[in-house]
Amino acid sequence: MTELMSRAAGRHRPLMVLSVAAAVLAVVTAVGLVVDGRVLTGVPIWLKPFKFSVSFVLYGATLAWMLAQLPRRSRLAEWSASVVVAMAVVEMAVIVGQVLRGTTSHYNETTPLNAALWQVMGLAIMVLFVAHVLVAVVLLVRRPRDRATTWAVGLGLGLSALGMLVAFPMVAQDRAGPAGIAGAHSVGVPDGGPGLPIVGWSTTGGDLRIGHFVGLHAMQALPILAFLLRRYLGRWLDERSRVRLLVVAGTGYGVLTVLLTWQALRGQPLLRPDVTTLAASAALLVATVAAGTVVLSRRRRPDLALAA
Repeated sequence: MTELMSRAAGRHRPLMVLSVAAAVLAVVTAVGLVVDGRVLTGVPIWLKPFKFSVSFVLYGATLAWMLAQLPRRSRLAEWSASVVVAMAVVEMAVIVGQVLRGTTSHYNETTPLNAALWQVMGLAIMVLFVAHVLVAVVLLVRRPRDRATTWAVGLGLGLSALGMLVAFPMVAQDRAGPAGIAGAHSVGVPDGGPGLPIVGWSTTGGDLRIGHFVGLHAMQALPILAFLLRRYLGRWLDERSRVRLLVVAGTGYGVLTVLLTWQALRGQPLLRPDVTTLAASAALLVATVAAGTVVLSRRRRPDLALAA
């Protein structure tokens, strides 16, 4: 692990600096959660910067690891990753700055200053998205050292981009709410109502943050799955079978992201799905298990594959 992270830091130091800085900020904001009793939109005022800090710790470290898988350096990928770092800093500066001012950062157009900061954040998010996609394209073209890693990285980055895209309905919502608020996380209920512990996802209405969260973290989930398949099933599954399992898992993951967003847009809490949502979830589970079973039934052991 030490060697792996050292290689990642050498490939793109700014991403690792971002992760370390975000980790420090996560500790600071965690202290804020304990010592600052202020509440904003129904949750502790320091919860949003805490969650974003943790997210950027994972994002920066994962992207640095992905760049370290390239057989040779790419100026375009490294430049794009530097843009990601810059935009992440802008986004966190606005979030933390607004907390220090005692107000919200997202959707806040209640004053000219708040509106300007929200527009800066929105622009930073769009630029980050484009830079993220550029990194994904380079990784798909240059390709890491083995096929399974290539597919895990490509699917992970693609699905995390999908996770970013499914957040757009948050700002596109046309709802009656407080003056100067341009968007919402929740559907069918006001933001700030009862929510699940830590994440704060609404328990009384739909919540668009769920699909956003699940999609974003595909870039960790699929490489971890690729590692586990190689580490524990490498003697039982040849590389082609592992790639096929990753494709099955990635497809199911993407459909799940869309399904969760669809559920939220229909105003349903995560833990209170209707019959239609349950049926769609069951169909997804059956299809994914069936496809995985087909892959396993056609597997070839690595020693037999080499002999052939």
